[in-house]
Amino acid sequence: MMPNNTYLESVKKQMLYYKTIAEKAMDQLEEEQLFLALNENTNAISTIIQHISGNMLSRWTNFLTTDGEKEWRNRDAEFQVVIKTKEDLLSQWNKGWDCYFNAVNGLSLEQLSTIIYIRNEGQTAMDSINRQLAHYSYHIGQIVFYAKMLKQTEWTSLSIPKNNSDSYNADKFSKEKSIKNFTDDEMDKLR
Repeated sequence: MMPNNTYLESVKKQMLYYKTIAEKAMDQLEEEQLFLALNENTNAISTIIQHISGNMLSRWTNFLTTDGEKEWRNRDAEFQVVIKTKEDLLSQWNKGWDCYFNAVNGLSLEQLSTIIYIRNEGQTAMDSINRQLAHYSYHIGQIVFYAKMLKQTEWTSLSIPKNNSDSYNADKFSKEKSIKNFTDDEMDKLR
């Protein structure tokens, strides 16, 4: 079964959603909190970002034509403290996301069935996209959870605030049905 255009649009919207919630979580932190690891077995948010970006650059550079695990990637270095400022961290974050959106924006429906390789294991381009969507959402969940722990009571909820489901639902159901729309800037990233 060949997917339709809504598949690619859906994937781009989901990825933009995850990117946005991670950024909203990071915006609530002081710069030094981005680099804080609670113990040697825990990754700081900055480390998770280095890993996500490194993965994105490797997977999405020449997506259809080269193995997704590039020879130039140093995955182990992604888990070391390399970046030291929020500005450099966000620059690296955006570099990875730009690589992702550029690759996905250039795909046609026919290319989704193309076999691509990650560490010499073949899969369809669509399976690889789904794999990465799950991988990035996993790490972004870590970022949000860690940020929430660091902020404690000062946290501004990124979804329905605790104990507010009834009022949230009452507000939503009091309105006409709608489709989630993104801002023009957000949509530009999807194109």
